[in-house]
Amino acid sequence: MGEVISGGLTAVPGIEAAGVHCEIKKNKRDLALIYSTVPAVAAGVFTTNLIKAAPVLVSARNVKEKETRAIVVNSGNANACSGQRGLNDAERMAIITAQALNLEPEQVLVGSTGVIGQFLPMDKVEKGILKAAQVLSREGGSYAAEAILTTDTIKKEIAYTFEISGKKVTIGVMAKGSGMICPNMATMLAFITTDVKISKPLLEKALQESASKSYNLITVDGDTSTNDMVLILANGMAQNPEINEEGEDYKEFLKALNYVNRQMASNIIRDGEGTTKLIEVTIKGIIDYEMGRKLSMGILNSNLVKTAFFGEDANWGRIITAMGYSCQEFIPEKVDIFLGDIQVMKDGVGLIFDEEKAKEILSHKKVQVLIDLKLGSEEITAWGSDLSYQYVTINSSYRS
Repeated sequence: MGEVISGGLTAVPGIEAAGVHCEIKKNKRDLALIYSTVPAVAAGVFTTNLIKAAPVLVSARNVKEKETRAIVVNSGNANACSGQRGLNDAERMAIITAQALNLEPEQVLVGSTGVIGQFLPMDKVEKGILKAAQVLSREGGSYAAEAILTTDTIKKEIAYTFEISGKKVTIGVMAKGSGMICPNMATMLAFITTDVKISKPLLEKALQESASKSYNLITVDGDTSTNDMVLILANGMAQNPEINEEGEDYKEFLKALNYVNRQMASNIIRDGEGTTKLIEVTIKGIIDYEMGRKLSMGILNSNLVKTAFFGEDANWGRIITAMGYSCQEFIPEKVDIFLGDIQVMKDGVGLIFDEEKAKEILSHKKVQVLIDLKLGSEEITAWGSDLSYQYVTINSSYRS
């Protein structure tokens, strides 16, 4: 059994971090730096949006290198739709970081988040990188987690320790995301550190699989960003026997990675722009993962479903309707639907239920929906948010 510990991503041995104010934002931390004191292997998952921000292009290339040592991230400016100048600026962020830490630029990964279509103030960014490099520490993880936030209202970080082959292993994560969240991936950034010793190919496989069960199963508003990425560094300082095959050690690592990533994914939804409720949809009896993902995203991205939850209206008809236009084949006459512990549909037919009790269930900050298709043996859980007046307010004045 593992346990959650304090410290975020710098709870991992050999990981230092910093979060500073470089004046992209008026008065908040806006530049984060993560550094592994020893060589690490890395893996990444990136946005599926055709429009990819400059830092995504740079990181997708550099993450293929044999070794990675640092990640630099700015907030307040997405460096997206910024042309060749934007690409040069993302490259420059890697170069300045490498020079400050005595690394090669290819050993540095880059992230940005914020407003699209504006050029980075590189004079400020460069000073911020140099400042961050000077204050790197094992205590800097929380500052880094703060520096990557945009419309987020809370920091999102977790550290988890467990054992592999008798060796203590730690995983740390910091994430950001609040709006424009609908992964394939989502509008979100997540940075993961671990001291596990694992081969690069298996680290890549583990991250892909874990992202599919966490960050790719959340949605706030159905929008997929230009900047989304999840990056992981594994520096091997746990000194466990290297994981180079999909045996028990790999399964233990993947289990722990899934745990921290699912925690971060649900926290992103809890902090969704204008969110008053976390909606957790579990679909049983599905044939495969992709079927469940498309059905759950269809439900959670439906504005009619989202507004019904906001209004605490047990309008289950909106759920089955969203399933029906999700382009997935199922048998309506087999479907059961539960809101909390109240069954509202059985074998495709609506049931008489206690409306007052249903409203009470829907008044909670976390609402669970269970759907059984009775087709296969697979099960999936996804997370979404309701749609409130505040979401409209936030996103109608985002640039100002």
